Amino acid sequence: MNYSTRKNTLPLSKVWVSLIFLVLCIFKTDEAMAIEEPKYQTLLTDQSFEVRKYAPYVTAETTVQADMDKASNQGFRRIADFIFGNNRTVTQPGSEKENNSAKIAMTAPVVVEPLAQVQDPMVNANEWRISFVMPSQYNEQTLPKPNNKDVVIRTVPEKYYAVLNYSWLNGTEKVQEKSDELLKWIQKNNLKSMGQPKLARYDPPWTLPMFRRNEILIEIEPPSTLK
Repeated sequence: MNYSTRKNTLPLSKVWVSLIFLVLCIFKTDEAMAIEEPKYQTLLTDQSFEVRKYAPYVTAETTVQADMDKASNQGFRRIADFIFGNNRTVTQPGSEKENNSAKIAMTAPVVVEPLAQVQDPMVNANEWRISFVMPSQYNEQTLPKPNNKDVVIRTVPEKYYAVLNYSWLNGTEKVQEKSDELLKWIQKNNLKSMGQPKLARYDPPWTLPMFRRNEILIEIEPPSTLK
């Protein structure tokens, strides 16, 4: 094979490898999206914005003091340890059976919420709540109990949220930009925000940036015209 032939075929092989990798990532992304998510009703859709009414759900959550990236990683590991078996199952009162551990199914999303009341919280906050939504088969009484005292189980009541959907990576500046964008949309539509923005991530780390599903959620007062 002369040089000119090799020069023509090499790029083609790279294209096929890239296409195969892309297809695999799409299947991986679809597989990840098939896992359980909290139940909600979409009340309004405006391009990338939505208003949702969420049914009550149970979370496992932890608080971490650090910047957003470090808090996300530390909090994720802490709660993943809980759902992978560092827990004790609930036994009936009076039962002689010893507590066993149980694996809990992974759900989506993983939520990162700033707790500090500061300007531009996604950039400047140094305390965060990291939470996993628990499978709907459990309630607060039947969910296995964490062995780690830093993991807390909580029932989240029915809430209304304004939501902004976007893809790609989540640097702090990008997350703050999207939070500001959602706040402006809330004001434009005469809705009343309540509390801090939350970042919800839905995808495993191998997902290509352009296929990632991210959301900013801000709780709002129940919109009477959309109930």
